[in-house]
Amino acid sequence: MQATAYTYDPETRSGSVLLDDGTPVPFDPPAFDAGGLRLLRPGQRVRIEVEGEGEQRRVTLVTLYTF
Repeated sequence: MQATAYTYDPETRSGSVLLDDGTPVPFDPPAFDAGGLRLLRPGQRVRIEVEGEGEQRRVTLVTLYTF
């Protein structure tokens, strides 16, 4: 699934992404670390993997989207 980086805190390695419908979804340090990234800037297109539905949905991986 694709999204856009919305917020990122390098101190905690957590933040949020916006889905294409505008829904914000937070991610935690394990999801950021799983993607092997060192930095993330708001506005970057990312690929995410999620699990769960509705209120239980959580991001399990954040990595840069490449064509």
